[in-house]
Amino acid sequence: MISLPERCRNKAEKMMQESGIETRPLENLSAAVSGASASVHSSCPPLASSIIPLTSAGAVAPPIGIPVSSFSKSTGYDITRGHASQVPRTPAVPAFSCPATMPGVLSNPMVQQPVMTGAIEAGSSITFPEDQEDPKESEHINSTGGIWGFFKGVAGNPVVKTVLNKTKNSVESMITTLDPGMAPYIRSGGDIDIVVASDKEIHVEAVRDAFQEVFGMATVIGEAGLSNIAPQPVGYAAGVKGAKERIKSLHQASIIHKDQPVVSLENFIAELFPDNWFDIGYLILEDPCHNITIEVFTQATPVPLHHIQQAQSLTPPDYSLRWSGLLVTVGEVLERSLPNTNRTDWHHAVTGMSKREMIQSAAKALAGLYKQQLPPRTS
Repeated sequence: MISLPERCRNKAEKMMQESGIETRPLENLSAAVSGASASVHSSCPPLASSIIPLTSAGAVAPPIGIPVSSFSKSTGYDITRGHASQVPRTPAVPAFSCPATMPGVLSNPMVQQPVMTGAIEAGSSITFPEDQEDPKESEHINSTGGIWGFFKGVAGNPVVKTVLNKTKNSVESMITTLDPGMAPYIRSGGDIDIVVASDKEIHVEAVRDAFQEVFGMATVIGEAGLSNIAPQPVGYAAGVKGAKERIKSLHQASIIHKDQPVVSLENFIAELFPDNWFDIGYLILEDPCHNITIEVFTQATPVPLHHIQQAQSLTPPDYSLRWSGLLVTVGEVLERSLPNTNRTDWHHAVTGMSKREMIQSAAKALAGLYKQQLPPRTS
């Protein structure tokens, strides 16, 4: 009895013979398949994984791609050895080979440079060189007093002093030009402290400007002092006594202390030539602390004789202070006689020069003499 598989095989062979297809034994099928596979392998190019690239230097480059070689799955396999028993790289970054340098051709800076293939130690650290302090420089800084020593040295330079003084004077000049009233405040201070024995601004301002011009900085204030003589002194003796009496009254009233430098002034008339009368200002500076006394006079301003006679006629014969002068001043007479004339500054109407300018000129000479007689200051 024929089995079912044999029937099917016989039936298939019979159909193939009727159709003209050549049949071969199935035993030769495996050989045919293996031959076809060999022919395919011989005609196709080798796989990329089987090619080992060479660098320009002749060294063998690392394999590209994932290794395809097989490995054993035995029980002795060590997973720390990686694929194909190769030690894994640390860190796992690709390595690049340095391109060959052609003579006469510059290397491209954009090409990635080779990295170190060696493993970086985890405990390594990058250190930078520390700045070493120069002992000589430190010694120099300490010896000169540091930054303060530098400023002190610069401030003591004569050239720097000259530049600073010029800058200071320029700024002060600009401020005083825009606002003349700021001058007394800017230049007040310093070591010079002067009291003027008068409360008249024309006297105080003239003395202040003179001392601040000579000393640079000076504090000058006015205090009303009593002359205890006639309003219009006549003669040098009367003028000197009136100025000194003003200083004496300030001391007696305890307005100033005993060592306070004081400037006092008094205007008087005197007959220098027969029937020729002049108005003169007397200035005196007393500094009890340094035992300094300085006396100067203003320029003489001529006064017409008829104005002197008119002032004498307006003074009563029994005037109590007639020994020192007249009851009516020359300024009052000129104010009545000349239009647009002020009794306090009649000098400008007569000569074209104000009384303030005359006093300031004499006070400047007084300050200059005082500066020369003062002892040198010790720093």
